Amino acid sequence: MTLADCHAVAEIRVRGWRHAYAGLVPQAHLDAMDVARDAERRRAGLASAGGPVNLVAVAPDATVTGWACHGPCRDSTGRPARAELYALYVDPDRIGTGAGRTLLERATARAGSDGFREMALWVLKGNTRARRFYERAGFRPDGAEEAVETCGALVPEVRYVRPLNPPEAG
Repeated sequence: MTLADCHAVAEIRVRGWRHAYAGLVPQAHLDAMDVARDAERRRAGLASAGGPVNLVAVAPDATVTGWACHGPCRDSTGRPARAELYALYVDPDRIGTGAGRTLLERATARAGSDGFREMALWVLKGNTRARRFYERAGFRPDGAEEAVETCGALVPEVRYVRPLNPPEAG
């Protein structure tokens, strides 16, 4: 991901939230999401040294179609060798094209080559489409659940974990 991708990534993230989380998080939160503000956050994140890994999926016409972000596990009880997938969003019009699968494959491969032995992620408990997607990719719930406060409502999340393949000796 480059600075030039930040606006497209912000659009994908905002549209992705509105598409995936309608009925799962308060509508007021979805309505308050702002592409310009989100793009500025992405730019600031890219400018900071040692930040997370940001990957984009790009169509043949150079249109950014998806975004994934990962880094060390943020969970205070997380293991040092555990990465966390912080985000994975695909333009809602491009769901089913393989962009999400490719981003997830690249993120897990990169995390594995960076020395992480497993990857965790948090997914909304009610987001059955995303849960199926991650399960097909080998992620499994590990029993951890938490509720995140969003616009005064508690939104339940479930943690999924998957081992990563170690880099091949060569």
